[in-house]
Order: sequence, then C-alpha cells, then structure tokens
Amino acid sequence: MIARDSDSSLRPIQFAIAATMCLWAASIAPGQCSIRLKDVTRTTGITFKHTDGGCGKRYFLEPMSAGLALFDYDLDGDTDIYFLNGAPLKGTKTAAAPRNTLYRNDGGFKFTDVTKQTGVGDTGYGLGVAVGDYDNDGDPDIYVNNYGRNVLYQNNGRGVFADVTKSAGVGNGDKLGAGANFIDIDKDGDLDLFVANYLKWSYKTNVVRKNGIHDTYSGPRDYPRTANTLYRNNGDGTFTDISVASGVAKCAGTAMGTVCADYDNDGDTDIIVANDEWGNFLFRNDGTGKFSEVALAGGIAYELGGDAQSSMGVACGDYNNDGWLDLQMTSYQGELATLYKNLGNGLFDDVTRITRAGTGTFPHVTWGNGFVDFDNDGDRDLFIACGHVQDNVDKFDDTTTYLTQNVLLMNTGKGKFVNVSDKCGDGLAVKLSSRGAAFDDLDGDGDIDAVILNSRREPTILRNDSPAKNHWLQIRLRGVKTNRDGVGARVKVVSGKLTQIDEVHSGRGYQSHYGMRLHFGLGKIDRVDRVEVRWIGGGADVLKNVRVDQILKITEGSTQGKP
Repeated sequence: MIARDSDSSLRPIQFAIAATMCLWAASIAPGQCSIRLKDVTRTTGITFKHTDGGCGKRYFLEPMSAGLALFDYDLDGDTDIYFLNGAPLKGTKTAAAPRNTLYRNDGGFKFTDVTKQTGVGDTGYGLGVAVGDYDNDGDPDIYVNNYGRNVLYQNNGRGVFADVTKSAGVGNGDKLGAGANFIDIDKDGDLDLFVANYLKWSYKTNVVRKNGIHDTYSGPRDYPRTANTLYRNNGDGTFTDISVASGVAKCAGTAMGTVCADYDNDGDTDIIVANDEWGNFLFRNDGTGKFSEVALAGGIAYELGGDAQSSMGVACGDYNNDGWLDLQMTSYQGELATLYKNLGNGLFDDVTRITRAGTGTFPHVTWGNGFVDFDNDGDRDLFIACGHVQDNVDKFDDTTTYLTQNVLLMNTGKGKFVNVSDKCGDGLAVKLSSRGAAFDDLDGDGDIDAVILNSRREPTILRNDSPAKNHWLQIRLRGVKTNRDGVGARVKVVSGKLTQIDEVHSGRGYQSHYGMRLHFGLGKIDRVDRVEVRWIGGGADVLKNVRVDQILKITEGSTQGKP
C-alpha cells in the first residue's frame, strides 16, 4: 500500500499490476459503446457548490466530505437530490454558513432549490447520509452523519422536515462520521440505524505531513481507530444505543463507506464496512440483531495480496447474475478498486484482475461507486468516482492528478468488464475531484442517470442518453407488516434464461444513498415470467407474466405468493 505522504514511491508489484491493467485496456476491441452519458449540469438549475471548510491548515477531514442522497422526498413519483456540504473549520471565515441543499425534481432534468421550505439545510460538517421511513408513516426521513452532532430529520408527510435528533436520541456525540444505514436488524418491522464512525480526530491532534517541500494531508494511521454505533428503533420515535450488546462495538476501525445487505442469503441483513488502511468489516447477523465480525474468514478484510486497502466506498450487487450479492470497494492511489465475488458459501473471492474490474483505477483515489445497468442489457456495469486527496499532488507526483475523469466499466455479460470511459459521451470527460456518487432514473425514461458530488466544486449531473434498444423494469416496494420502504427485501426477476436479484438498501457507496426503486435491465426480453419478493420478515409475494417498461409497485401481502 502507498503511504499517503509518499505517493510517488510505488512498489514493483504495483507497477506490474498497472502494466497488466494497461495491456487489458489496450486489448479492448474498437467499436461504439452502448452507453452514452451526457453532462447536463449547467442546464438543470442546480447551483450547489461544495466546500470542505478548509483555510489552508490541512485539517485531516477536509478531503473526506461528502456523500449525497437521491430519493423522492415529496412522494410525487420522481427522484430528488440532497447534497451534503462541509462547514467552516477553525480559522475559516465565510460570509454565510454553507448548508446541505435539497433540490426538487420538476421533470425534464430541471430542479428547484427547496432547502429553506423543507427545513433540511443543516450547517454541520456533512459526511454521510441515509434515507428511510424510520417511523413507518409512509414518507422518507433523513439521517445525516456529520463531524460533530448528527441530525435526524423527520418528514411530516407534506415535504417539510423537523429536526428530531434530540428526542430520538441519535446525535451520536462529538464524532467524525462516515456512512450511515437504516436497517431492520431483528425483523421486527421497523428500521434501526447503523452509524459509521471514521476515527478519533480533533483540532489539537491534527497532523500535517510533508512530501519534499510540500505540505500534505495526513492519513488514518496518524489517529486512533474507533468503533461504530448501532441504534435499535424502539417503535415510539426513540432509539437505544445497542452498539455493545449487539457486538458491533467490539471492533475498532476506520469506517468510510457502508452497506447493509444479506450476503449469505439467510434472510437477515448483515453489515459491510469499508475501513481506510485497515481490514474491512463484515458483521454477520444471527437473525436476532446480534453480530459477529467475520471479514477475515469471509475473504473481504484484505485484497488478494493480503494488504489492507484504503477502502472508501462499497457497492453491492449481483454483477454475474448467479443469485448472490457481490461487493466492490474503492481505494487509494496505487491500489486497484477491488471486486469481491460472492462464492455462495459465506466466502468472497478477489476477482479484480481476472474480471478486469480494476481497469483505470490504479493511478487514482477512488470514492463513490455503484453496480448500474446503464444500457439495460441485463447485467450491471460499474461506475467509479475518482479524485485525489492531496490537492497539490500534481506538484510532486507525475503519475496522477488531483482533478481527473471518473471511470465507467461496462459489463460484457461474460464475467469481464471493459473500460469505456473514453467512449461513452462527454459525461465521463469531466475532470474534477469527485467524492459521493448516486444513481437513479431522474427523468423517468427507463434508464439510470448519475449524480456526482465533487469536492470544492459544483456537482456533475449525467443524463443517460443510451439508445433505447432494450427493455427494463423498475420495482417500488411498500411494506405493511415489515418496514414501509421494504429495506432489506430481496427481489428476484425471472425472464426466460435471465434471472436477476437485487435488494432494497438504505445507504451505500461512498457515504451516500440511492436506489430505493430497484431497476432491472432486460435486454430484448419483452415479458417477465415472474417477479418474486422475499420480505425481511419472511413473507413473500409473487407476480407472474409481468409487462416490461414500467414502474411496478408491489405492496406486501398483495399476492400471498410462494417463491
């Protein structure tokens, strides 16, 4: 692994890996890419600009901000955008306090700033965010993971939010936050809350490193690790901290991105944590909300060579359509973003090299990520957001840059990925320093678009203009006995020889939230044989002979089916 204060000293094995990846990239047959992403940022009406709150003192947390959320806050059927922002750090002067910003989707890729009227303009130092209906009243609520006091916003059903952090008991103290997730740990029908904590940092303990004559940001090993927090939902609007009792607090790490998913297909939701420069965590749920950390035995603590990577974001999806959820983790310069294939027996295998899933990532720091079927061909592609930590890296390292392009790896459907970043439209030509990335169908045309939060700059809004040659199906779940959002529910879509799975997740990628409405590309298939839903409480629904090219809403118990 490359130390963060010596980016130019690459090990020989890393050069060999980089050379191999370059040969793979060069072997790609020429031809037109089936994915087209267009940068439409300037015409959307979005004027948000991110700040990391810095003033030149190189406080450690500055490069870590921030994630974003895509969700339908006003329940009008389209997806809105919530950007997190930093806040002025000690020594920084500003005329007006930066705020998190919520944009209402008005259709046609036009958005309106509704932060003031909705009440979600938190001025804390934003890092991570998750969305979920924690009070089961039918509307989405927001949890923001900050440096300092966190915030829980309760939606009143009319698109206005109230800060209920104190009464709910989820402020999480004065910590440096990371990802966050709503999760039903015990299958009791309401959403509990997992809050990742990065490490123990303060102004007094801040370290500034040197690379030659240049000041650089320090790394996570300069500070003590810390445990994460788990809150149980009491069902009355309050939460209880069960971090110790659940087993989650037994492990101290350096959490960044998180996702909660049923990796072992046993019907309950587990917790995956990407740790920065330490082994990753895999908290296996015993079904009652008690967790055991099994990442080493499961094969995701370290990459293939046995190194702990600087893991950033966690994407979760079934890239090879074998019925098991796989994981992809982004990382630091000199490390490949890593793809872990789920072997189906509680184990994962690092298949980054044989699948070419790390192509284009080695020179860069990689952050937000997602398994997304951009061309609706029935398999999930990989989007990876890139941008360096060191804003002056160009002065002492000619192998990388602070501002850079993001990476798009197209799934060939044969267990391999191809780097099409330079072939898929002007959307991937944008050179900024990206952090959080989120994906959803913003214009309701059946393909998935992308929103990227960029450090110290405006975001990037990418419209998917891929040729509409393939069919699709989107599914929105509504729980009745289980949580209203269907978080944790498993959906299987069977279409002839093509079988796909997905789950509803709250919080994912790099400290971000997206994808409550599940999306399935179908290729040329014009009829779905069967849709199966396995709810987190154990019930199931089955629909047969389903029409394609629609948003299908499924309410728990509406079919009383048996998969």
